[in-house]
Amino acid sequence: MKKLALFDVDFTLTKKETLIAFYAYLVKKKPALLRHLPRAIGSGLLYQLGINKEKRTKELFLAFLKDLPMKTVDKLTDDFIEDELKHFLYEDGIEKVKELKEKGYTIVLTSASPEFYILKLKEVFDADYVMGTRFLVKDGNFASIMDGENNKGAEKVRRLFEIFDKETIDFEDSYMFSDSMSDEPLLALMGKPYLINYKKKNPKYPVLYWR
Repeated sequence: MKKLALFDVDFTLTKKETLIAFYAYLVKKKPALLRHLPRAIGSGLLYQLGINKEKRTKELFLAFLKDLPMKTVDKLTDDFIEDELKHFLYEDGIEKVKELKEKGYTIVLTSASPEFYILKLKEVFDADYVMGTRFLVKDGNFASIMDGENNKGAEKVRRLFEIFDKETIDFEDSYMFSDSMSDEPLLALMGKPYLINYKKKNPKYPVLYWR
């Protein structure tokens, strides 16, 4: 039976929302990308108003990469990981991944952030599997169209079972770490669920405070 250690990424292993940080990083390198800011703000507002769902919101936000060759996107994300993301990781999170890896747990990172850069964290954390929200590539270019569903909530469970047969998982001795109750479907599945830096009162699960 496999013992899993599942980790959300944004605000669980990282101190910032990675997609916003990625855009901010690219703006520093290419200030012309600021022209996409009104669209990004607008997409967020439409989501808050309930007009657009998260899927469409994310597609609109990522329009600043639309039609870029994936080779270019790949280089930009490599630079982002090296120059920025590595500097806003929780040290406690890094240590917990290492600890559980050494104990023989299968490390799984699962995030709603775009898979084109989340996949690169496999090497950073020495993870066994990484899952993010998938986006289409057309003719070698980024399409800014989501491929399937946003990897959030129940979708994370579905994606997990694309990789693992339920019968092979030791649920009782498996971990799930997340900053948000949006991950309740996975938290409820695992015998060792933890909320990270959770601030709301009366949390349903034990809370760990990572720095």
